Amino acid sequence: MNRLRRSLIMLILCLTGGTIFGLPYTFEVFYIPMQQAMGLSKTQMGVLMGLFAGVSMAAYFPGGWLADRFSPRKLIALGMTSTGLGGFYFATFPDYGSLLWLHAYWGVSINLVFWSAMIKATRDWAPSAEQGRAFGTLEAGRGVFEVLPAMAMLAVFAWLGSTDAALATVLVGFSVVNITLGLAAWWVLEDRSDIGECDSMPRMSGNGWARVVTVLKMPTVWLTAIIIMATNTAYWATYYFTPYASEVFLLSVAIAGLLSIGRMWVKPFAALASGFVADRFGISRTVAFFMVVTTISFGLFAITPSNEALLPLVVVNLAVAAAGIFSLRGIYWALLDEGSVPASLTGTAAGAASVIGFLPEIYMPLIGGVILDGNPGASGYRLLFTGVTAAMTVGVGAAFVLLRRKRDPGERYAPESPILVSAAEQSSSGS
Repeated sequence: MNRLRRSLIMLILCLTGGTIFGLPYTFEVFYIPMQQAMGLSKTQMGVLMGLFAGVSMAAYFPGGWLADRFSPRKLIALGMTSTGLGGFYFATFPDYGSLLWLHAYWGVSINLVFWSAMIKATRDWAPSAEQGRAFGTLEAGRGVFEVLPAMAMLAVFAWLGSTDAALATVLVGFSVVNITLGLAAWWVLEDRSDIGECDSMPRMSGNGWARVVTVLKMPTVWLTAIIIMATNTAYWATYYFTPYASEVFLLSVAIAGLLSIGRMWVKPFAALASGFVADRFGISRTVAFFMVVTTISFGLFAITPSNEALLPLVVVNLAVAAAGIFSLRGIYWALLDEGSVPASLTGTAAGAASVIGFLPEIYMPLIGGVILDGNPGASGYRLLFTGVTAAMTVGVGAAFVLLRRKRDPGERYAPESPILVSAAEQSSSGS
C-alpha cells in the first residue's frame, strides 16, 4: 500500500469517526434551539440521550462480533449512510415518540454497525510497532473533526437567522456530510489489509460463540476494559470543569466557557503525541504513566480549597487532567495488539471492552447530577472528584497488571481456548 492511500484511509477513519456522533449529540451545540423546535422538556432531552446510551451498550458486543465477520469497509460505509438517512428524518422535527425510535436506531447504526469496524480498521492500518501512533492519530483526527463541523454548523445556523428553519437546514446539511463520507469510505477503504505484520498469530477458526468465549477468557480484554472505564469516568468529569470554575472560583460564564473550548483543543495534540511516545516506550508503560498522572490530578482537585488565589494552579491542573485523559484515549485501544489479542478477533475484543469501558456514559451524568444537587458548592465538586480519583486508582491497578503481564508473555493467552488450540493444531499439521 502506497503512502498516499494509507494517508487517505486514515483521513477517512478520522473524518467518519469524528462526525458520525454529531447527529445524536446535536444537543451539545443546539440544546435550546432543539428543545424549542421539537417541543421537548429537559427530562425528555435526557431520556433521548439515555436511550441512545442504553442501546449503544447493548450494541457494542454484537457489533464487535459483526466487525470480525464482515469487512470494515462495508460496515463503516453502511453505518455512515444509515446514520445520515436518519438525520433527514430528524430534520423534520418528529414527535417525541418518533424521536425515541430514532435515537434507538442511531444506537444501532453507530455502535452496532460502525464502532468496532472503525477500531478494527485502525488496527489493520499499522504494524504492531506503530499501533500507538495509529490510534493516537485516529483520536487526534476525531478530535479535530468533532470540533470543526460543530463550529461550521453553528456559524451556518447563526447566518440563517437562528430559526427553526435554520436548524432544519443545518441538520440536512450534516446528514448529507455523513452520507458523503459513507460513500467515500466505500471507495477509499479496502476489504482486506495488506499489512501482514498486524497479526502474528494464525488466522482464528471456530464458530461465533467459540470466538466470543475465547475473547472473554483473555485477561488483556478485561484489563483494557477497566482502563477504558476509568479513563472515561474521568473524561465525563471534565464536563463539570466549566461549572466548577464559575461556581467555586467565581469565573464569569464566558471565561469558564473558554476553559471548555481549550479542553477540546487539547485532545488532538495530546492524543497524537501520546501515540508516538507509546510506540517509543511501550503501550502499557505509557498507559500506566498517564493513568498515574491523571489520578494525581483529580486527587489534587479533591483537596483544593475554594481560594481564588489558587485559580492559576487550578487552570494548570485542568490542562494536566485534560492532557492525561486524551493521551489515554489516544492509545488504550493499542493495548489489544500489545496484549497479543489476534487481529482476527479485534472486533469482538473491542466490542466486549466497549460494553464495560463506556458504562460511564450512563452512570456519570446521573451520579454527577445527584452529587452536585445534594452537595451545593465546592463540597459537591470535591466529592465528585474524590469518586473519580477512586475510579482512576482502580484503573492504575489494571494498567500495572497489564505492564507486568507484558513482561511474562506466557500469561497473555487463555490456554484452554478452543480457537487457539484449533489454530495451533492447524499450524502443526501444516508443518
